[in-house]
Amino acid sequence: MGNYYVNGRDGEYFITTKSYKNLYASFKKLKMGKNRIMHVIGAPGTGKSTNIYHAINELDLNFYNVKLDIPRRVIGSGEVFNKIFECLKDDLELESKKDIYKRLGEFDLVLIADDFQDAHRQNLGVMGFSKWTDNVGFKSLKFYLMCIWEYLNHWKDFKDINLVFQTSWRIYIGGVKYDLFSDLGILSRFLVFILKRFFIVVEISYSEEETIKIVKNYNPHVDENLILIYIKKYGHKPRFICNMLESEFL
Repeated sequence: MGNYYVNGRDGEYFITTKSYKNLYASFKKLKMGKNRIMHVIGAPGTGKSTNIYHAINELDLNFYNVKLDIPRRVIGSGEVFNKIFECLKDDLELESKKDIYKRLGEFDLVLIADDFQDAHRQNLGVMGFSKWTDNVGFKSLKFYLMCIWEYLNHWKDFKDINLVFQTSWRIYIGGVKYDLFSDLGILSRFLVFILKRFFIVVEISYSEEETIKIVKNYNPHVDENLILIYIKKYGHKPRFICNMLESEFL
């Protein structure tokens, strides 16, 4: 068998998929108005971040990337909530919430994605939000209630802001991690249906043909039949397939 692998470079070019076209169209509307809340969902390994940043760059959107670094210790919802504003104050060099919301309204969109969710991947001394929710489980529900209360109290400020969330909600069942919006079949579809009643929702997912194109974009020498074997095992998740190819054949 040949040496099939995914190299460390980006692919030769970006693969435009049906999901990306939907995301692009939704992002394009953000330049035309405010008061929009969008959730970009998709199974782990589908490249939500890649799609988000590519659309931002193509549309030349002015965006603010929210950062969050949580101390690696036992910490409750209230402290995490306050930490968000501490990070915003430090980064924007502003003091009051009113000034922060006003500044955020100057951007085409405010992005809550990797720098918020996964700060621990860049700095092992801190946690991102996803790591914190893994640790506290359903106790994180209090945090979401606090966010809803904040929104209700400051809705006049939020109406001038476009919020885009790279959204996942991870839960453990029998010691296995699942994404609530993509990995639980009919239940996930029902939850996505509910989410769409209140927000703009763009789902990143791929057909078999699109998955093959994305994987081959990283290394054109990968045999298509081998990719099909991994699709059957892992689903239409290009990053997982690329990682497995790298680990097994590099």
